[in-house]
Amino acid sequence: MKTLPPDPIQQMGIAQFGILLRRGEITSEVVTRQYLERITALNAKLGAYVYVAENAAVESAQGIDRLIAAGTDLGPLMGVPIAVKDIFAVEGMPTKVGSEMDISDLIPPEGNFIKTLKRSGCVILGKTRTIEFAAGAQNVKHPTSWNPWDANIHRTPGGSSSGSAVALAAGLCAFAIGTDTGGSVRLPAALCGIFGLKPSVGLWPMDGVFPLCPAMDTIGLMTNSASDAAYIYSTLTDKTVQHPRPLEGLLLGRPKNHFFNNLHPQIQKDTQKIIAMLNNSGVQFISIEFPEVEEVVELFSKMVPADLVTTLGPERFFNNRDVLDPVLIDRLSPALELSAVEYIRLLRRQKELARIGVKRIAGLDGWICPTTPVLPVPVSLCESVEEASAFTFKALQNTRPANIYGYCSSTLPVILQRSDLPVSMQLHCGSSEESKLLSISLAVEQLVGTPQKPDIGKFI
Repeated sequence: MKTLPPDPIQQMGIAQFGILLRRGEITSEVVTRQYLERITALNAKLGAYVYVAENAAVESAQGIDRLIAAGTDLGPLMGVPIAVKDIFAVEGMPTKVGSEMDISDLIPPEGNFIKTLKRSGCVILGKTRTIEFAAGAQNVKHPTSWNPWDANIHRTPGGSSSGSAVALAAGLCAFAIGTDTGGSVRLPAALCGIFGLKPSVGLWPMDGVFPLCPAMDTIGLMTNSASDAAYIYSTLTDKTVQHPRPLEGLLLGRPKNHFFNNLHPQIQKDTQKIIAMLNNSGVQFISIEFPEVEEVVELFSKMVPADLVTTLGPERFFNNRDVLDPVLIDRLSPALELSAVEYIRLLRRQKELARIGVKRIAGLDGWICPTTPVLPVPVSLCESVEEASAFTFKALQNTRPANIYGYCSSTLPVILQRSDLPVSMQLHCGSSEESKLLSISLAVEQLVGTPQKPDIGKFI
């Protein structure tokens, strides 16, 4: 049996890697080659990457090591190998946004966020798989990445940032970049047992990213821990995160409606455990309600398809239906009948709900709920349009509202053993309160512990 090299950064964390790099005890080239070796061994089965920039990544890592040797320091993320969702333009790499349709004329040039990562010294290993045009959580025609928590059954990792979540969970990068419009970072992070951060709209610029719904699109992080996420966030924003925020006296909202409905029994059980642990640690839970939350279904079913059809153009959409995923066709077709008046009404309502969202959590430090009511299901149960659509609708039940209400959110795995399928909790704070959100996430992670990663050796 072939020996798989260990994930070189997961156990130590990104901050410790930086310390060892500067001491000369490790090099970016060594860890980059280790990740590339893992990708070579595992990606054929997992399908996390759609493009691997092997030569460019090694050359970049070698350049980083020369800079370190010469005394040039680009900052805390220098030399860290990362994965990027194939919705971002990266110079020298193809961008297909999960589609077989020719959209080369719609791909923007490389944007500020990717340029910032490069200036910070990150080594981009390649592009990761996405649901077609990042619209939803499951396709039926296009390939689905393999959730690494079950080596025997091909289970869905969710979407749309499916490849990024699988790559990180399988130890094929040190951290991964995704996007989140209705849960596209948080759902796959939850189903793959990793940490996910959905920041507020506007925290990071969206230029260079193929748009889905500009009113709600955000760039998100997928990391091995809340600690890594806080470290990356602080580096990219120059904002301080308290490590960690004390749980004693923390006021968290617990929704009375919607968010604790339809839970899988295992999620229900683990959720009760976590809330009890937090309560015993001094967290005070306050009952809150979101009476407008059922409007989320209409807003997403109309606004997102209308925006995407506008980006693609109705003619291109019609002329390429033979190559599009049937789930996407089913979702986008009604948008062709949506009037401009109706779209403007929906957009105004979404902005109004963002203002209402501030009132709903006034006086609270944040609020909590399960990230998703479902566990990773076998892909065989999502083979028809109806099945895939039903999975998406249920899986995104608890993530989409944060995008509508304008909250920043995180998801972190809880009480997870290698024999289990992942269960995650979702934390929310107000718009632009990422520093507070991450400090609370750190405290919760400190309480419940950092879960184990899946046994990737079973895939060899």
